[in-house]
Amino acid sequence: MKVHFIAIGGSVMHQLAIALKQKGYEVTGSDDEIFEPALSNLRQAGILPDSIGWDPARVTPGIDAVILGMHAREDNPELVRARELKLNIYSFPEYIYQESKNKTRVAVGGSHGKTTTTAMIMHVLQYNQRRFDYLVGAKLEGFNQSVNVTDAPLIVCEADEYPASVIEKRPKFLFLHPQIAVLTGIAWDHINVFPTYDIYKEQFALFIRQMEPGSALIYNSSDTELNSLVAAEGRHLKLVPYTTPIHMIRDGVTRVFFDEGFADLAVFGEHNLLNMHAAKLVCNELGLSDEEFLAAIASFKGAAKRLELVAKSEDSVIYRDFAHAPSKVKATMEATRQQFPNRRLIAVLELHTYSSLNASFLSQYEGAMDPADVAAVYYSKHALEIKRMPDLEPALVREKFGRSDLHVFSDRAQLEAFLQAQDYHQANLLLMSSGTYDGLDFPSLKQLLHK
Repeated sequence: MKVHFIAIGGSVMHQLAIALKQKGYEVTGSDDEIFEPALSNLRQAGILPDSIGWDPARVTPGIDAVILGMHAREDNPELVRARELKLNIYSFPEYIYQESKNKTRVAVGGSHGKTTTTAMIMHVLQYNQRRFDYLVGAKLEGFNQSVNVTDAPLIVCEADEYPASVIEKRPKFLFLHPQIAVLTGIAWDHINVFPTYDIYKEQFALFIRQMEPGSALIYNSSDTELNSLVAAEGRHLKLVPYTTPIHMIRDGVTRVFFDEGFADLAVFGEHNLLNMHAAKLVCNELGLSDEEFLAAIASFKGAAKRLELVAKSEDSVIYRDFAHAPSKVKATMEATRQQFPNRRLIAVLELHTYSSLNASFLSQYEGAMDPADVAAVYYSKHALEIKRMPDLEPALVREKFGRSDLHVFSDRAQLEAFLQAQDYHQANLLLMSSGTYDGLDFPSLKQLLHK
């Protein structure tokens, strides 16, 4: 197989390129910019383009598949050439399906919890020595890469609702065609693509409708919107509802119970318990018992940037979390509050996505920061400029969040001064963002706990 990647430097695209090279395919690619870690990863795999930029001469009649990355535009000269040659052109998820037509396919979708649920399934399968391929959107302990494509009989995919490519505007998850699917919940996101909630919700209706009759749909029945949607659209499926499992918290450790068994967990929070229940039901569908699941899940430490431990002392912890959408922020905040009820909670949210920086969407965050004793919001002027969006007034941010004492920063030095000024005795710090706070030095935050 000869495969060419247009926009090979993407965080997931370059991982697929490496996986196909490891499978024995002839892999080439191009991009107009490649950053770390993709740069070093591609160089080590021997498939780093010899020059940066687009060159239609790279696209030749002998190529079996052209895989089109998200940031390639429709007038990309290599895409134009591939169309002229009538080559097979695939978006990332379309190609994943081509590689997995003869596998059992598991897809984990929903507005939140996709990465963690997928990671839990992967962890349990690996612990129980099952062979499987995978696609996940984060770095996971015990896995060298985030995409793997082999001759394994099973593939586990994180299933995103974002459009597949510039020439295929339908959501990515519509191309995976799973026999086993998870939907974790529906909370409006990606307003640049889905301008109304109804349009956003309709994507999940399409996902349910197109599943093959008799396929298993494992869904969060505590989400009222999802519950109604499944009842209306999923009558042709094997429906498997889930809710928060029985659990208890003692001395900061969560114990979860399934049937007669239990496990003490390294992760916490009701959202993680919901994710865990979904993961267990997927593993049951794949033939694993509750006992096998519990033995494995006890050692699951979480995906990167999902309540990731930055530093801890006897009476304080600093966590970093990927939470950015309103529902994710609320779930992460409540989890931290419930796990440490006797500690103050200092929480900082970075507004980084197009949705979160949009003044008309900000009201979706009302009350999201209420669980924190001290709450702050940070946004970068540079991020607004890149997205060609108007500036946000701090007073507007406070109003939309419904919290008059909200600290609002748009300068990293001011944020760092704020963090330095806090008292961390009997207090936890929660930093939530899909970005980096303009390059905040996370390892250095350990010093805050030893002032």
